Amino acid sequence: MRLRFQMKSAVLAFVFFLVIIPQFTVGIRMIPGRISAVSAAVGNGFDFGPFAEAPEYRNGKECASQSSNRENFVSSCDVSLVHVAMTLDSEYLRGSIAAVHSMLRHASCPENVFFHFIAAEFDPASPRVLSQLVRSTFPSLNFKVYIFREDTVINLISSSIRQALENPLNYARNYLGDILDQCVDRVIYLDSDIIVVDDITKLWNTTLTGSRIIGAPEYCHANFTKYFTSGFWSDPALPGVFSGRKPCYFNTGVMVMDLVRWREGNYREKLETWMQIQKKKRIYDLGSLPPFLLVFAGDVEAIDHRWNQHGLGGDNVRGSCRSLHKGPVSLLHWSGKGKPWVRLDEKRPCPLDHLWEPYDLYEHKIERAKDQALLGFSSLSELTEDSSFL
Repeated sequence: MRLRFQMKSAVLAFVFFLVIIPQFTVGIRMIPGRISAVSAAVGNGFDFGPFAEAPEYRNGKECASQSSNRENFVSSCDVSLVHVAMTLDSEYLRGSIAAVHSMLRHASCPENVFFHFIAAEFDPASPRVLSQLVRSTFPSLNFKVYIFREDTVINLISSSIRQALENPLNYARNYLGDILDQCVDRVIYLDSDIIVVDDITKLWNTTLTGSRIIGAPEYCHANFTKYFTSGFWSDPALPGVFSGRKPCYFNTGVMVMDLVRWREGNYREKLETWMQIQKKKRIYDLGSLPPFLLVFAGDVEAIDHRWNQHGLGGDNVRGSCRSLHKGPVSLLHWSGKGKPWVRLDEKRPCPLDHLWEPYDLYEHKIERAKDQALLGFSSLSELTEDSSFL
């Protein structure tokens, strides 16, 4: 009887670790080193690495008052933290890891950054596995993983100029007000193909004036009409949505969002309305961007262009090399078809791809082959196929 009780207790403890612990947001130090060992341990059939464990980034003296409570549970509701939301998926994992690494390296108070990761319910890697991978790479990271149900949006998605833009997770930004804890009233949304080379706190300190819901770098010199079809502009009613506004293009891969006003204004429903219209009559060719332009363009808090040097992945068809825009740089964004890790691995990098490389925690092919031989499983497909959601 006593032995049975001990075995039952051990099983319950194991279940507690698998189910309850992943919900915690304080980093748990797992076995350091290569993430492929974690993948093999959970038996999911995927090789996600290996990824090296990131350096331990700690707060400086000026952050002492904020870090005094870091020994205990860190709440996703803590308004004193910088809140960053990103998607997390098996195909795009390498970019996400590099993005987080870049933010921690350049943050003045890295322990004061809280990451909200949105993972798809039916991703080839479960949200629990992705959570383990993040924890192993960043043992002290404050984060929480949320599950996004693809069926929430899948029936609203129309075909796009590039298949990757049709991935349901690309639309998770539309649902941040519903997905994130209701206590989260403000967040920075970032795409996964970015690196930050400045203190993320500076972007967090953006003031949204008046009744504005989002802030983003605007590009008013861009040809705004090209983001919609001729059928949209020739429609007798649809262009009237911009009446009284001076719409400018903005990239939705970098946004500061007021989630309180977002929820109060039912902006998720407003975006869905335009997606429903798109299903009936084709009014744009891109993915999740045009509905944001329809709802917000002309009413966006303009943020300095240094916070989204976008388009570094080239266009959506060829993914050709591009150079930086003029001016200072705080964030580089490989929006477009070309991704730096793909081009680097294929030994055809663009010049700016080498700026991404120092933040890459992926341990390259020679080390990877050694690890796989030791672990006793063969190489699976590389996670370098273009899977942009941007």
